Amino acid sequence: MNTVPRSAPVSDPRPLPPEPLPDDACCGNGCDPCVFDFYYAEVEQYRAELRAWQARQAVPADPTGAPEPAGP
Repeated sequence: MNTVPRSAPVSDPRPLPPEPLPDDACCGNGCDPCVFDFYYAEVEQYRAELRAWQARQAVPADPTGAPEPAGP
């Protein structure tokens, strides 16, 4: 059985953006929804996932959470 020790860091890869659609992906017949509507929804999902990932990557100034010592 292959297990990961509890102390091992968890992999948290950066989200990947959706593949761009070619300009001619839309048939031009006014479909609702259009393939570009799906693509734009994927882009918004990617942006939300990227913001969440960036927040998880932020390193606090003091990982213990202790308050900063008062100055002299």
